[in-house]
Amino acid sequence: MTTTSDDPTTVRPGRPPVVDHATWQAARDELLVREKAHTRAGDALAAARRRLPMVEIDGTVEVVGPAGPVPFADLFGGRDELLVYQHMWHDGAPHQGQCEGCTVSAWHLRDTSYLHARGVAFAVLTEGPWDEVEPYVAFMGYTQPWYSVRDVPPPVGGAMGAFTCFLRDGDRVFLTYSTTGRGVEPGSPSFALLDLTPYGRGEAWEDVPDGWPQGRDACWYWRTDADGNATWGETGRPVPQWTRPGATPVTSLGRHGHHH
Repeated sequence: MTTTSDDPTTVRPGRPPVVDHATWQAARDELLVREKAHTRAGDALAAARRRLPMVEIDGTVEVVGPAGPVPFADLFGGRDELLVYQHMWHDGAPHQGQCEGCTVSAWHLRDTSYLHARGVAFAVLTEGPWDEVEPYVAFMGYTQPWYSVRDVPPPVGGAMGAFTCFLRDGDRVFLTYSTTGRGVEPGSPSFALLDLTPYGRGEAWEDVPDGWPQGRDACWYWRTDADGNATWGETGRPVPQWTRPGATPVTSLGRHGHHH
């Protein structure tokens, strides 16, 4: 193989090597074996997850929503299962100062029709005070139910940035599963879709070939300015917010170092 610039088989900087279709198909088939093993391993983990024990919790503890305080058990809406996303909150921050990662997660969870069809209720919980949460939910245009769990003990309150699952048996409520960190990625399919592309997510931790576009710090593209340029600066907003009416560049994230 030559290395001249007009040779279509040359490995150009930052791009996969160019090959004929048969060679590509052979490499693709080889990777497919590993992908299938990965899928089966995931199925086995899900089977183990279904066999976890559970912990009874107090379903009468009150959370605050549009109608005021309600018992946590009401969030099931008569269903047997409940999945919640626990959304971080920065007290007193303007909309653009709220958590980027949680904004991404909640934005991806705007439609939970298939959960409902399977008999699973869904809600977003956050430790923010309801008088701050309510206008934020209106600004984002969310139609899923949100509740404030300020001062509510775990597992309903407590650490945020997680998916947590509950099971109801009559009046009794049980904790069955919780996951945080990258465990919440299934709720944001954009990440898995980016993993299918040559350049991936563009995060610093990714393993990419030498000479390819390198990622920045993790999650750098979750916040951009009005022109779509990734920035953690004061002109930035969590990416989904730019679709909302009235979203403009800002001068402060308004956090003042506080994170409840």
